[in-house]
Amino acid sequence: MQKCQPASPGLGAGDLHMIVTPALNVTAGQRAGAALAELPAAQRPTAVFCANDLLALGVLQEMTAQRIRVPEDISLIGYDDIDFAAAAAVPLSSVRRPRQLLGRTAAQLLLDEALGEGSHQHRQVVFEPELVVRRSSQPRPDPAG
Repeated sequence: MQKCQPASPGLGAGDLHMIVTPALNVTAGQRAGAALAELPAAQRPTAVFCANDLLALGVLQEMTAQRIRVPEDISLIGYDDIDFAAAAAVPLSSVRRPRQLLGRTAAQLLLDEALGEGSHQHRQVVFEPELVVRRSSQPRPDPAG
């Protein structure tokens, strides 16, 4: 587990940690989840953001096996919003990319370049992702009331 520099001013220097996985699949997620589960509860993060939904599903499986409750003990968010995300035992919150728009835009850029006869201008296209909130990242109750 590596410490990371926070991008948000609300987080301290030791608040973010990164677990590097050898792959982006369920098995790697289970191993990352096991590393998190080994931490004492007081040192365990309150939330985990995974590079994709397969990793997040593996983390979710390991949390369940270790009796660490999602979202009560730890919140979990994936990336890609694959079909299985909504169907998980605890429906997985995920960041959704506009796949159809991304594909259409890529095809149009390719056609523009192929048919542009030297007049094509390269451009950067930015797509806005959408956070799909499901049960795995519900807010924790306020202990003060």
